Amino acid sequence: MSEADEKIVILGGRGMLGTDLANECETRGIDFEIFDLPDFDITNEEHLRSILKDTCTVINCAAYTNVEKAESEPELAYKINAEAVGRLGILVRKKDIWVLHVSTDFVFDGTNDRPYLETDPPNPINLYGRTKLAGEKLLIESRCRCCIIRFEWTYGLNGNNFIRKLLAKAKQQGKLKVVDDQIGSPTATTEAAKVICDVVGKKPKGVFHYASDGYVSRFGMAGFIVEKLGMSVELESCKTGDFPTVAARPLNSRFNCGKIKKLLSQIIKPWQKPLEDFLGQL
Repeated sequence: MSEADEKIVILGGRGMLGTDLANECETRGIDFEIFDLPDFDITNEEHLRSILKDTCTVINCAAYTNVEKAESEPELAYKINAEAVGRLGILVRKKDIWVLHVSTDFVFDGTNDRPYLETDPPNPINLYGRTKLAGEKLLIESRCRCCIIRFEWTYGLNGNNFIRKLLAKAKQQGKLKVVDDQIGSPTATTEAAKVICDVVGKKPKGVFHYASDGYVSRFGMAGFIVEKLGMSVELESCKTGDFPTVAARPLNSRFNCGKIKKLLSQIIKPWQKPLEDFLGQL
């Protein structure tokens, strides 16, 4: 999509991914409009109807993303991540509007011994993952024209993420324990935004996986960050079982991105380069 030939609507446009997506759209000359709290509530049907009057593309970045808190707020998480997405699907189908919906690696249980394909059966192990999977299913069941892209281990300047939490703890403590048995691909929201813009121009249907190239453990990622920032903090590895959380985490979050590569204008960068660029901006 070069010059703007249509206006796209970005739901959740003030969040971590939505902010970078809006910036990328502006860079590419794509006409867009963002909608987010407090002015726009995706769970409000009238709000949804009002923003669908003058568009043929909707990108849904809106989500309940607090994985831990979702366990104690299941109704709210389901309302945002599932019920609202299903309602969106029904409304856009009536107007023949194409939707790109953002999802997550947390739809899988992480027990696979290889990178996950789009055809692998989901089996979420926490409530956040279950609500996101429910949203995927409801969107597909609405029979609207839609594309679902699952991202993993995302980080960006406008949001809370693993990197910010790690740096905050490093300031408070001289020693950090980080799990070494969760494996995935750190993925910058700046890169995810480029992918979305590439895909919007082609309007495919179906489910796609995207993550940066290569894999690393959380511990390995932390080591990379500490080294690049020259931090005087001691890192110690531990297992997920040694670090109890309210919500269970999948150990294997690796994606096979072969399917989406055919839609992209550039090769997928190794995870190290975007992460190094991000650290330089902090």
